Amino acid sequence: MSAYTVFWFAVLTAAATGLGALPFLFLRQMSRKWLGLSNALAAGLMGAASAGLIYEGFDLSVPGVLTGVLLGLAFIAWSHRALQARPEFTLGNLKGADARKALLIVGIMTLHSFTEGVGVGVAFGGGQALGIFITTAIAVHNIPEGLAISLVLVPRGEPVWRAAAWSVFSSLPQPLLAVPAFLFVETFEPFLPVGLGFAAGAMIWMVFAELVPEALEDASRDAVAFTVTIALVAMLAFQMWLRV
Repeated sequence: MSAYTVFWFAVLTAAATGLGALPFLFLRQMSRKWLGLSNALAAGLMGAASAGLIYEGFDLSVPGVLTGVLLGLAFIAWSHRALQARPEFTLGNLKGADARKALLIVGIMTLHSFTEGVGVGVAFGGGQALGIFITTAIAVHNIPEGLAISLVLVPRGEPVWRAAAWSVFSSLPQPLLAVPAFLFVETFEPFLPVGLGFAAGAMIWMVFAELVPEALEDASRDAVAFTVTIALVAMLAFQMWLRV
């Protein structure tokens, strides 16, 4: 495998993230209840994704993952406070709290993509068959991640095409990091568990500090609990299926 080929495989994983916005082409009405359920669905998807990252990282280094989780929690809490100091912040058509929430989730997914990019490169360093398998799994896994981003953006007024663009943008670190990780496997591999934990910690913070509380403002407690649980279990089952 050449570095050029590894790069284009990683580009495909990034492009797959944009597919998560496609369901919104068929959804035109966005009520307040739908906004609440969208937050709940995104919370379930992100909660399962964070659990999957921790599970994967524990196979590499338990202390590394735990260190990464604490760093991720600290970083996202600091980022949230920094954004709150800018009440007029805008992102596309979004302003204020909606813009801050959108930036946080896109930022978290982007940070997560750095780790996935390293994973692609390290996998190809172990052989073509392993690299193609890991790349395919990440590409398929990226689709619900794009859906989680779109669930936050579209109900708040962002057009579908822009939600898809932000989703792909969040995965651009994958091709950027895949090639260096492929060329310098031994240098990048020790950082994988910390990166997995970092992304998981940031996602967990986002779920419990932002998505679930806001979901409860617009939808009933039972509806939010049901939606979070179904999304979390479905995403976990999906991740286990990819590992089979």
